[in-house]
Order: sequence, then structure tokens, then C-alpha cells
Amino acid sequence: MYFSSNIRLLRQRKKRTQDTVAAELHMSRSTLNSYENGIIVNPTVEALVRFSDYFKIPVDTLLRIDLSTLSESKLRELELGFDQYIKGSRMRILATTVDSKNHENIEVVPLKAKAGYRSGYADPDFISRLPVFQLPILFKERKYRMFQIQGDSMNPIPDRSWVIAEFLENWYNIKDGHAYIILTNDDGIVFKMAFNQLKKHKSLLLKSLNPAYKPFEVNANDIREVWSFCNYLSDEMPQPVINDDFIPAISNLEKTLSNLRKQIAG
Repeated sequence: MYFSSNIRLLRQRKKRTQDTVAAELHMSRSTLNSYENGIIVNPTVEALVRFSDYFKIPVDTLLRIDLSTLSESKLRELELGFDQYIKGSRMRILATTVDSKNHENIEVVPLKAKAGYRSGYADPDFISRLPVFQLPILFKERKYRMFQIQGDSMNPIPDRSWVIAEFLENWYNIKDGHAYIILTNDDGIVFKMAFNQLKKHKSLLLKSLNPAYKPFEVNANDIREVWSFCNYLSDEMPQPVINDDFIPAISNLEKTLSNLRKQIAG
């Protein structure tokens, strides 16, 4: 358990003394000191709830997550109360990496790492082996990751494009018709347009931009991560979509423009 080191870290981040925190928690300073230094190794349920309410962090997180290993942005999110559950699901703690200045990296998930990401998404060792880069134009307080997509289901976004997406912790904030990278148990990484059915059906309806692919539902319990689409990079130009019915009209328009140029020149 990480309870002792976590409550000490959280108190220090608040820049408060043991005397101050002990008084606010209605306990003696010596008792708080015993908790922080692991002298009391089995805190009571009442004490756990008291610390949880005080720091606004779930008991499970205080006990099981080593907060000192989290990035600054993730710690800020926890302290602001973003450590949320979707009803019927479990808490989500994101494995992430930072640079030498404690700035969030943008980890890159190429196609060759796609299978490994499916099982290693929550493994700090796996995430630490991914390529990383920085993009100054993005918000520093948010978490981004870049995924390489495969196939034509999201045309006109080309096959093997690189999608930059922002980590979405609260799945209730998924917007209908917006594009997301979604990690699922069954399909791994998928890139689709999502329609939020969580409150009514505890599921998402996922659709492709390419009408040749049928929509499908994914249950919330099968979802592991959600990343909101921000932008994409590709070395291919999207192909224009032209209806065959428009080709004669375009040809006639070109002839009309040519005749107008001749008239103006004459």
C-alpha cells in the first residue's frame, strides 16, 4: 500500500504543516505523523474516509496508486476531482511519460505496437518504450497521444495516417458525431465516430466515415481508453470525391469559361 507516502505527498503539495492538517482532520499531530511514516500500518476505515474526503481522492487511489510516479498534470487532475468512475466501471489511471522538465510527452503508437498496446496500455514499462515527441502548439495541461491508423473505414483520412488525440477521462463527455480513438477488449484500437449511449444503454455506437462499413455498438465494460480526435498527419493528399453525374456539368463549365476568356480577349 502507498497510503503513508501518498498522504504525506498530498499534504506537502498543499504546502500545509502536520499541525494544520491534523487540526483540520480532528486528530493529534502525532497520530498524523504515525500515518505518514507508516507507524500505523492499518488505518481504520474511518481514518481512510476522512483522508479521502480531505484530499478529495478516492480511498482506492490512496491505497493502491503510488502518486509520486504520476506526472504533474495527472496529479493536478486528481486534486481537482477528475479521478472519476463511469457508473458500473472502474477507476482509470493513465500510464504516461514526461520529459526532463516534467512536461507531458506525446507517446506514439505505430502499427507495429498496436497489438502490444492492447494489453500494455496500463503498463508504465510498455508505455515508456514507445517513441515520444513534443508539440508546443498543444495545451500543456492536457494529455495527448498519437496513434497510427490502418484501413479505409475513415476515408477521406488516408490509410496509415497519424491521429493526434486528447485523453478523455470522463466518458459521459463523449460528443455525438465526434471522432475518437477507442481502445476495446475485443477490437483493440479503433478510430470511429462515436454516439453516446452510456446513460441509456451503457454503450457507444461507433460509425465509420466510409459508408461501406456498418455501425456497431461497444459496451462500456469492454472499453479501456477513450481519446478525443484533435488532428491528423499524412503524407497523402485526400482524394476528391466527385459524383459521376457532375462530370458533364464540370466539362460544360470549363467550355463556358473558355468561351468567356476568348470573348474578353477579342
